[in-house]
Amino acid sequence: MSHETTAIPKATTNWIDHLPEAALLVDAGRDLILAANSAMGRMIGTDRQSLTGTPCTHLFTDQRPQLIAFTEETLFRSHGWSRDFILQHRDGHTVELEISSSRVGEAESRNVLLLLRDRRQLRTLRERHDANHYHRGGLLEWRRVEELFKDIERENQLILHAVGEGIYGVDAEGRTTFANPAAERMLGWRMDELMGRVIHRVVHHSHEDGSLYPLKECPIYAAFRDASVKRVGEDWFWRKDGSGFTVEYTSTPILDNGHPVGAVVVFRDISPRLQAQKELQKALEEVESLKHRLEMENAYLQEELSAEYHFHEIFGQSQAIRAIVRRIGMVAPTDANVLITGESGTGKELIARAIHQSSSRRDRPLIRVNCAAIPKDLFESEFFGHIKGAFTGAISDRVGRFELADGGTLFLDEVGEIPLELQGKLLRVLQDQQFERVGENRTRAVNVRVIAATNRDLKAEIQERTFREDLYFRLNVFPIESVPLRRRLEDIPILAQEFLNRACQKFNRPQLALRERDVETLKAYHWPGNVRELENVIERQVITADGRLDLDLPGPDSAARTTKADTPPARHFSDELMTEQELRELEKQNLARALTMSSGRVFGDDGAAAMLGIKPTTLTSRLKKLKIEPREFQVRPVTSDFP
Repeated sequence: MSHETTAIPKATTNWIDHLPEAALLVDAGRDLILAANSAMGRMIGTDRQSLTGTPCTHLFTDQRPQLIAFTEETLFRSHGWSRDFILQHRDGHTVELEISSSRVGEAESRNVLLLLRDRRQLRTLRERHDANHYHRGGLLEWRRVEELFKDIERENQLILHAVGEGIYGVDAEGRTTFANPAAERMLGWRMDELMGRVIHRVVHHSHEDGSLYPLKECPIYAAFRDASVKRVGEDWFWRKDGSGFTVEYTSTPILDNGHPVGAVVVFRDISPRLQAQKELQKALEEVESLKHRLEMENAYLQEELSAEYHFHEIFGQSQAIRAIVRRIGMVAPTDANVLITGESGTGKELIARAIHQSSSRRDRPLIRVNCAAIPKDLFESEFFGHIKGAFTGAISDRVGRFELADGGTLFLDEVGEIPLELQGKLLRVLQDQQFERVGENRTRAVNVRVIAATNRDLKAEIQERTFREDLYFRLNVFPIESVPLRRRLEDIPILAQEFLNRACQKFNRPQLALRERDVETLKAYHWPGNVRELENVIERQVITADGRLDLDLPGPDSAARTTKADTPPARHFSDELMTEQELRELEKQNLARALTMSSGRVFGDDGAAAMLGIKPTTLTSRLKKLKIEPREFQVRPVTSDFP
């Protein structure tokens, strides 16, 4: 209640003393009793003077919200009626009230007159009056009326019990006239408790969030005003125990000679349906997310299955292989990041897979990222994923490789190819194990172990400022060098025989065996393409073999030479040790020879990369590093000076 209206002078309130019923004159704006009569004093066991000037809500301590709503309704409608209130007599007994109210004064006045009646006394008077009436009418009329009411009641009960929806009726004042059993079950009120009460104040007094629901805004009462059916798809009803539930309802006005005299409200509890819809929507979103993730995982796994793996186990008995296996056994049980270095074709990916399969993450996927094959502007999306509409062409959400590798291992092959501007973001993910998809503000947490591999000299690139030093140290927690084949010649017979067995089975050829001179020929070659080149050579020999192998490889006396006049003669490989500079020069000569043979072509079946048994992207990276320009090896057509 607000504090706007001033009190009425005492002289103007004397009329209240002449009222036969207990009465209170209340300033609703200031919650103040302006006057009370003697009947009011007797009702609560006190004198009326002690009530004047006190807050009205003190009489209804436990019903203050209901009193405020009732007086506001009275000011809005100019009158009101309620059987919801009780008073405490001074001797302790409870007085159940029936209250009539009306607004007093001008239109802007907030004074309300309350007439209070003891409901027990009213019931006694009404029962006595009804008994006298029926006695006067005679026994025959009594029985006729009784049977009529029994028939009507029986028909109503059959109808009301037959439906599952809640149904209740109200008169033009909003008082409940009937309620069916379904309504009683849903609302928690018995029909006799609802009869005669303004049901809006019982079950519809406030919104779901607890804010007041004014009577004038209630669609049920709008049916009275407009004489039209009101349908509400989602609203809130309160139960007797204080809980609530979501309903849909229809309020249909009852008309008498065109005038609304009440309404019938049919309502249904839609909480289970809404909950089912929410759970279904959540399940559909989870299924869609899982489906998308599985599709992405399947695509990556298909990509892995279609890739060429050079061997499935680590073969060899050299000290270099034993050292690698020993280091794998040391680091695999941990979650430490691993950096695998070595030339192309030495089996860096095989080492990464061996680490993953020997770790506790073996039940989760090993997700491989070929950093050399990703366009520069798609690195971030490939690593971290993106949401729909993040950029042109992002027609749906995409799961990144980091998210797919959650709980497993992420293998960054050719890690030196990652653009410098993305290396900082990669470093933060490695440090925090958190990232955001492109175009999304939500931070996602992952648990990913990273194994990186490169054939580049990352320390040199750090000096050239093309690779971040802090990222290098984050990746290089546990380094493993994948030794080139020329430094473990004793493994060549084992590898060659394994590849020979597989190739014969793969191409459905008779089983072939390596001869001593075949082994010597293989050992004499310097194998710039390493194990991958060895496998390719064996497969070609199986395809062309006519009952036996006929190896034709450059040996110590026929090393690769280039036809370029400005290219120095190639150094032949022998058993003597070579310096790093000599090895680099040998590699440069071999690459130049391959470009000469392919007329400067890098890609394609007859390109230099295919001849060397390495990926075109790897060859391109090496040529760039060694500052070799393929265009210089292209054959130019001979032109004539004659017309």
